[in-house]
Amino acid sequence: MEILKGNYLVTGASGSMGTTALKRMANIPNVFIRAVDIVEPRISASNISFIKADLKDFNVCKKITEGIDYVFMFAAILSTAPVMAENPVSHVTSNMIINSQILEAAYFAGIKKFLWLSSTTGYPKKDGKLKEEDIFKGDPPDNYFSVGWMSRYTEALCRMYATKLKRSMPAVVLRPTNIYSEYETFDPMKSHVLPALIKKVVDRQKPIQVLGDGEQRKDLVYSDDVFDACLLALEKVSTFDSFNIGSGKEYSIKELLELAIELDRYKEAEIKYNVSKHMSFNQRSFDLSKSKKILDFKAKTEIKKGVGEMIKEYKKLINRK
Repeated sequence: MEILKGNYLVTGASGSMGTTALKRMANIPNVFIRAVDIVEPRISASNISFIKADLKDFNVCKKITEGIDYVFMFAAILSTAPVMAENPVSHVTSNMIINSQILEAAYFAGIKKFLWLSSTTGYPKKDGKLKEEDIFKGDPPDNYFSVGWMSRYTEALCRMYATKLKRSMPAVVLRPTNIYSEYETFDPMKSHVLPALIKKVVDRQKPIQVLGDGEQRKDLVYSDDVFDACLLALEKVSTFDSFNIGSGKEYSIKELLELAIELDRYKEAEIKYNVSKHMSFNQRSFDLSKSKKILDFKAKTEIKKGVGEMIKEYKKLINRK
């Protein structure tokens, strides 16, 4: 897939999406990347320069956007279930400061196009498949209320910069379902569900403890596919727009766990479902027709390949210790 020539800013460069972006863009002729994070990214190349930065400092935001053509805004304070259980509002203030400041700095730096990776947390409860225009039709579910409204407001800021000012800055919002990648954290206090399950399998937990009955279903989309959507959005969208990004396939927690057990050949695995502690997933489905029609996007990575890559990466991590 073609990458537009120019100067890129990739925030959150050491995270899952940032690492995927750097890997895909490394050593591409006439593509230059300014990688920004609070820790050094895992990918290095001749066309990648790293800046250690705290995006809560507006002067830093102004500095890192100078001379940039395109912004991939991947930086965020994650809102995983363990983190939100400990402090349900910890991510709201920091993310609002980061998002609003990088948008303002990018606007005054004359950025050609800004892409923000949002989420589906802003959607309300609704039967049937959720379309992009449903985002403001009711409050987000209670367990997503704070992060959902934070996402909605940041999307409104993107629309303002793209459509409400005399000089516009095109801004595209992608709402991925549940991104998974071998570059995710496997720290049980910070990880999402899939890496947490993989850790239990590879660590040979016996029995494997699962909260809930395992029937909760999620649409999982691989980080490489999400980056494809990012590239397509940069190429095809010239004002403000928002898109659901997903695989279109839903898997239960039970199915994902059984797949990891199969791939890692854990023949003696025992699973214990703790039905007294129900996991608070909002099982919602998303309409992906807009991204298919306008971006010509379709996820390509099979779940078996993606989970296999996660297992290999986690084994590398524990062998380094």
